[in-house]
Amino acid sequence: MTNNKTINYNSFWYADWAFPFFTALLASGTFTACHMYVVHGVGAFNDIAVIALLKAGLDGGGYGAAAAFGASFLFARVLEGPLVGILDIGGALNTGVGVGIPAILLAAGITAPVYNFPLAIATGLLIGLAIGYIIVGIRKISIKSASSTFGADVMMGAGNMAGRYFGPLIIISACQASLPVGLGSIIGALLFYIWNKPIAGGAILGAMLFGGFFPLPLE
Repeated sequence: MTNNKTINYNSFWYADWAFPFFTALLASGTFTACHMYVVHGVGAFNDIAVIALLKAGLDGGGYGAAAAFGASFLFARVLEGPLVGILDIGGALNTGVGVGIPAILLAAGITAPVYNFPLAIATGLLIGLAIGYIIVGIRKISIKSASSTFGADVMMGAGNMAGRYFGPLIIISACQASLPVGLGSIIGALLFYIWNKPIAGGAILGAMLFGGFFPLPLE
């Protein structure tokens, strides 16, 4: 039995013009998550080590390390994305937009986009749009339409094999946050283990689910 269904590469999900729409939404959420961390101390989408660089700047140690590390990741991933057909969301958006760009703004004394919630959303949207158009532009100049990758393929995400080992660290962090959140993280990791899936994803989803019913107090 053959599948005669044809793929319409001009549809929304494959069109190049739709790609900046996705990067805008992702960047907005990531940048706003940084705002949540700076203002409330929770919510950042990043590795603990990367957030520690930003925390050092907030504590008066300077934003140089966070700005240089985040910006270099963003620059490298934006150039890499259109050439290999994969945008590393962790390096480009979580690290670059979520830490690098806010650190640069804070170092320059431009604090409003980071400390103001509506402005953080708008700033992230504009940054994401710019990233999306840059990637699509590089792709058209370099590999054009002859490549096997299409607009939405860039959003696959690189995926880090080492991420499978972060599950226990996520569970420990969740348990330190609160008992309900830790319990949800353990249950989620256990279910994903039974389903033969990476436990890190289950730990995160479980912690988020229980955190919705038992939110952490914001000081």
